Amino acid sequence: MIASEEKSVGVTTAIDQGPSGSQLEETLPGYPESISSETPPPSYHSTHRKLKSRHIQLIGIGGTIGTVLFVQLGSALSKGGPGSLFLAFFIWCFPILCITNSTAEMVTYLPLPSPFIRLAGRCVDPALEVMAGWNFFILEATLVPFEITAVNIIIHFWADGFSPAIPIVVQIFLYVLINFFAVRYYGESEFWLSFGKVLLAVGLIVFTFVTMVGGNPKHDAYGFRYWQNPGAFAEYQETGSLGRFLGFFTCLVQACYTISGPEYVSMAAGEAENPRGVMPRAYRGVIVRLVCFFVFGALSMGIVCPYNDPELLTAINTGAPGAAASPYIIAMQRLGIPVLPHIVNVLVLTASFSAGNSYVYCASRSLYGMALDGHAPKIFSKCTKNGVPIYAVTVVLAFGLLSFLQLGNTAETVLNWIVNISTASELINFAIMSLTYLRFYYAMKAQNMSRDNLPYKGPFQPYCGYIGLICAGVMTFLSGYSVFVHGYWSLSTFICSYIMIAVDLVIYVSWKLVKRTKIRSATEIDLLSDVKEIEDYTSSFVDEPPKTLLGRISRALIG
Repeated sequence: MIASEEKSVGVTTAIDQGPSGSQLEETLPGYPESISSETPPPSYHSTHRKLKSRHIQLIGIGGTIGTVLFVQLGSALSKGGPGSLFLAFFIWCFPILCITNSTAEMVTYLPLPSPFIRLAGRCVDPALEVMAGWNFFILEATLVPFEITAVNIIIHFWADGFSPAIPIVVQIFLYVLINFFAVRYYGESEFWLSFGKVLLAVGLIVFTFVTMVGGNPKHDAYGFRYWQNPGAFAEYQETGSLGRFLGFFTCLVQACYTISGPEYVSMAAGEAENPRGVMPRAYRGVIVRLVCFFVFGALSMGIVCPYNDPELLTAINTGAPGAAASPYIIAMQRLGIPVLPHIVNVLVLTASFSAGNSYVYCASRSLYGMALDGHAPKIFSKCTKNGVPIYAVTVVLAFGLLSFLQLGNTAETVLNWIVNISTASELINFAIMSLTYLRFYYAMKAQNMSRDNLPYKGPFQPYCGYIGLICAGVMTFLSGYSVFVHGYWSLSTFICSYIMIAVDLVIYVSWKLVKRTKIRSATEIDLLSDVKEIEDYTSSFVDEPPKTLLGRISRALIG
């Protein structure tokens, strides 16, 4: 947003200076212009820059990996087959890489709170910033009850006969404990929870390789047997080539929902220590996650289990609890491995809990960022002395109460509703991020600013921006295609698949009419406000080396 329209509110950072533990308070973008070596009165409209590089890296993993990657991809496998599942995830990784490449360039230059949301207003139209903010907030807030519901299902893998309300209340209470304390506790909790996800994802890939070459109790070197029988491509909704295409497209829609990354890394920019040093490494890490976790994960799932496995189909149709519907669990049971399914279910449980924790963080910070700019009630900008936007976090946790819907409906129904809503929101968010970058790119060009001087210069631009925009825009309208296939119409599915398009348009048009905002030309886009403050902070930042062996190991492995 142009400087004259920006609010003078923001993030105060506290950086430890040497062993004495003294603190230097720095002003950041849009904040009161005062620098003092003494500790000032506590700010109640500011978050703190406490997230280290290892926190940012693992937060990116925490938001991208949940139960879907380990369990619910089994449903996509049964509809499209292993070949369709692998191709869909492989193909969709390219638009996500393009979006990551674009977002990294903008956010490392201006690491503001809620950066890609606020940059939408600065580079395109203030009305688009409002739409982007509320769209992302709804996306993240609705995913909180998704993971709470998923955790409840996972627990039923071991025991039944208890009310779903019990694990729901316990999980919400744990989220309160984690997110109401200082952000450094959130970073530490998410670091260790996400580390478990990495172990699970890598472990399942290793399990696939070892067992497929004969390293299993039955000494069955099954290899790519299930790609040949029953085959690599399944028919879905129709027969023949059309059925196989619909099977592939169903897997592609699933990939659109499952694969993410740049938005979660970006939301931590406003609370990252030395963001211009940390954020480029975090964005580069997205590439590794896409290949290792999503592409190899989709490939592995299609190797260990045939798409027409009777146990898989029964588990999906009956809504079997926990990881019972996971192709990995079915493969372990078929190969006679008794203990490993329980270990996997424990790790899937922590993965789901961690994902919900990330969604609480991202949703609350997006609401906080909107409040800073006057696009949400000002009360949501109020922070505790520890830098926690307490009212924003409270509202997000209230969304978790939607998980009680499963008391009157099957958990599977609730999950499907949320998946359809959040898929459209996710794709709209990606389209906004790409559009914002294109305006950023052409503004730099129009104002004769060299991209060579940026902290991170994305390659293959502006082509990556166009690829991300076109792919996300097209898939937004096609993600609910299944209801248009003859005989598969469902009013609830149609509404959940497309309601966010209508909601976002209403928000955009309403704000534009009321506030009379204008789309900014390339020469009007403000590329200089806040830059000096960020550069001053970066130049004065002192990076203390890790003091513990564990810290040194994590610095070497993660950054």
